[in-house]
Amino acid sequence: MAKIPKPLPELKWLQPRLRISRAINLFSFFALALLILLWNLFFADLNGARPWGILLFALTPLALLTPGIISGQPRATAWLCFVVNLYFIAGVLAVMSAKTTFFDWALLCLSVTLFCSALLYTRWRFQYDRKLAGE
Repeated sequence: MAKIPKPLPELKWLQPRLRISRAINLFSFFALALLILLWNLFFADLNGARPWGILLFALTPLALLTPGIISGQPRATAWLCFVVNLYFIAGVLAVMSAKTTFFDWALLCLSVTLFCSALLYTRWRFQYDRKLAGE
């Protein structure tokens, strides 16, 4: 029994969704990076650790994906879905601790928003590219 492929959505249905998901994706990506930067430079109690070492460790995964995210490559955005799980785990662990701060909740909310928008952008962009190719 042959599997019948599900039809792709129309281009006019995909275009506004691509714009919105990309805008949310870019906003939450840079907001997450800025939040980590500001928190570690000004507010975090690092117990004598050098803030630049912490920032290098915390921001390297995002920095590696930045060129692909800015250019709108769907593969980089798909990889972002995997990487943002690290920040989600850090946010969940921080929220579950005894001393919860605004940063902890912001990290958790931004990572969830970034994951969902990156996932939707990747899906719709691949569908859009397949539709443009004549599928």
